[in-house]
Amino acid sequence: MPERLFPDDEPGDAPKKVKGAFFSDFTGEFPVPRILQRRPGEPAADAPKKRAGGPAPAWMRTGRPALHELTRNRRQALMALGGGAVALGALGTGAAAVFGPPSAGPDDFVKTGSGGGNVSPRDAGSFSNRDASYTSGQGDLNDLGAAGTADTPSAAAVAAMRATPRFPTPLNRDPVLHLLRRATFGPTPADVALVKQLGIDAWIDQQLEPDKIADPVADAALQAVPTATMTTAEIRTTVKDGDNKAQMDLTKAVIARQMWSSRQLLEVMVDFWNNHLNVTSPFDGGWDVRGPYDTGVIRKHALGKFSDMLIASARDPAMMRYLDNTSSDRRNVNENYGRELLELHTVGIDGGYNEKDVRNSAYLMTGRTATRDGLFKYEQNKHWTGAVKVLGFQHANKSAKDGLAVGDAYLLYLATHPSTARYVARKLCVRFVCDTPPQGLVDRLAKTYQESGSAIVPVLKVLFRSLEFWIATGLKTRRPLENFIATGRVVGTTPGADTAKALDDLYNFTNKLGQPPLGWGPPDGYPDVATAWSSAAGMLETWNAHRAFLQQQWKGLNNPKADSLVSQPAATLGTYLDVLANRLVFQPMQPAEKDALIKFLASKADTRITDNNLGGKLPLLAPLILDSVYHALR
Repeated sequence: MPERLFPDDEPGDAPKKVKGAFFSDFTGEFPVPRILQRRPGEPAADAPKKRAGGPAPAWMRTGRPALHELTRNRRQALMALGGGAVALGALGTGAAAVFGPPSAGPDDFVKTGSGGGNVSPRDAGSFSNRDASYTSGQGDLNDLGAAGTADTPSAAAVAAMRATPRFPTPLNRDPVLHLLRRATFGPTPADVALVKQLGIDAWIDQQLEPDKIADPVADAALQAVPTATMTTAEIRTTVKDGDNKAQMDLTKAVIARQMWSSRQLLEVMVDFWNNHLNVTSPFDGGWDVRGPYDTGVIRKHALGKFSDMLIASARDPAMMRYLDNTSSDRRNVNENYGRELLELHTVGIDGGYNEKDVRNSAYLMTGRTATRDGLFKYEQNKHWTGAVKVLGFQHANKSAKDGLAVGDAYLLYLATHPSTARYVARKLCVRFVCDTPPQGLVDRLAKTYQESGSAIVPVLKVLFRSLEFWIATGLKTRRPLENFIATGRVVGTTPGADTAKALDDLYNFTNKLGQPPLGWGPPDGYPDVATAWSSAAGMLETWNAHRAFLQQQWKGLNNPKADSLVSQPAATLGTYLDVLANRLVFQPMQPAEKDALIKFLASKADTRITDNNLGGKLPLLAPLILDSVYHALR
C-alpha cells in the first residue's frame, strides 16, 4: 500500500497552515518575475522550527534508512512545498489577491428588482453566470499585461513573451508548456517533444482535426468498458433493465480518454461541453441513454457548430429524461427544460429573459419526450399550441404537427443569439485563460462565434491567436480530477493486464477527490474556477493521489517505478533534484523549496548520488514535488 499523508497523526501533530508563497527568482528558459522578496539573512516564513534532538543520520553516506527522520521531515517539506500549494490552491485568477490588486468592474455587481413575470433573473439579483458566485468581487481582469490578436498562435506566443505579465507566476512561461497545460489534461515528455517537433501552429491544427489522429492507447483502454460506446439498442440487449453499468462504464471511459487519448484538445472540449449541457452520470433514467448522449451529442459536435449540438441535445432522450421534459405536455407544462435552455444552455442570466419567456420556452418544448425503449419521440398531441414570444423569437405556433420544427427554429435562434455568443465565449475564456477573463477577449470570441454561425473551431483559433491566452500562464488552478489525470499522464501510467479493475479503482478515488467524472448533480455542470475547489480535505486527497501513482497502488496498470523517472546520471543530490523536478513539473524548484527537499532527505546538496532510487526513498520524495504549486497550476 502507498504511504498516505498523515494517516496516523495525532490531532496536535497536524501540519500548520502556512501563509504566503515560497518563490524567489527562477532562472530557466524563460524568466519568472520576482513574486515575494525577503531581506538577505532573513529566515523564510515557512522555515520550520528546529526540534530538540541530535543530528539527522547521514543515511545517504551509510546506506541505512532513517524512517523516523523521513516521517518527521516529510511534514517540514510539505509545509514548504505543499503549504505553498494550500496557500495558492485557490489561485486561478484569484492570484490577483496575492500577486496584485485587480480593480472591480461594474459587471461584478448585480442589480435587484421586484415583482411579476416581467422581471429578469438578472434584475432580480441572480449571479450573471455559473461561476460568478465564486468570483464575485474579483473583477474582470481586463489587463493581463498583453492584449490583441496575432496572425498565428506562435506569433501571439512570441509577442506575449516579450510583455510583462501583470500577475506574475511561479510557472515557467515556456509557451510549449503553457499550451499543453491548457489544451491537454497535462503535459507529458512525449507531448513536449511532439510540439517542439511540429511547432505550436501545426500541433494546434492537428488537434483541431482529431479524426486524423490515431488513438491506439485510448482505444485499447476502452475495451475494458465496452458498454460506454454502445448504442441504446445494444445496451438494452447487454445489461438488465435499469442497470447502471453503461453509465458507470461511461464515467470510467472519461478517465481513460483524458489520461491516454492522443486527441487531447478534443477531450478538453468534450469535458467543456459535458459541463455546459450537463446530464449527470449516473442519473435515474439514464441507464440506457446516457452513453449514447455522450457519443451522439457531445462528442459528435464538440468541435462542430453549437447550434447543431443544441438541437441534437433537444432531441435526445437523455436530456428529455434528465430535465423532466418527458413529463411536460400541453395540459401540465413542466418548466425545467425550458428554463435551463435559457439560463444555462444559451443566453444565460444576463440574456434579458423574464419568467414569461421561461413559460413560453417550456411551451415550445412540449411534445418532446422519450419512449420506454430509450428513443426520442415527438408526440404532437402533447404539444401546446398558441402564439409564443421568447426574447426576439415569435411564432404563431398554430399546428401541433409543426411543433417540432418550430422548436428547432427556436433553438437555432437561441444558439445564434448575441447573448449566447457572449455566454459561450466567456465560458471558453474561463476554461482556457483565467477565472475572470478580460472583456475584450470575450468580445472578440463572441464576434467570431456569431460570424461563423456558432462554429467552435474558428472561435478556438482566435483564442489561440490571442495574446491574452499566452500571457495567462499560471492563472488557472487544476480542478481535482484534472490534477489526478495530469499526475497519471506525467508519471507515465498506461493500461495494463487488468485495466477494467484499475479503472474501477481510479473512479473510486475520484469520488474521494470530490470530482468523479460527469458526477455533478445540478444541471449547471462542475464549476471551473479555483475558489470553488478550495478545500483542505480535497487538497490532502490530491496529495494522496500523487503517492498512489508513484507508489504503484493501481494494480492492473503499467506503473513505471519511481527510479525510472531519472534516467540520466546526476552526480550530486542537488543536481538530481533539478533533474527530477524537470521530469515531473518541467522546471527546477526554487532554492528554498529545493533546500526543503534536501532537509527532508536529511542530506546535503553536494552528497554524491550512487543510486537513482535514493536507497528506496525516491517513492517518498517524488510525490512532494507533485504536491507543489508547480503541479497544482495550469
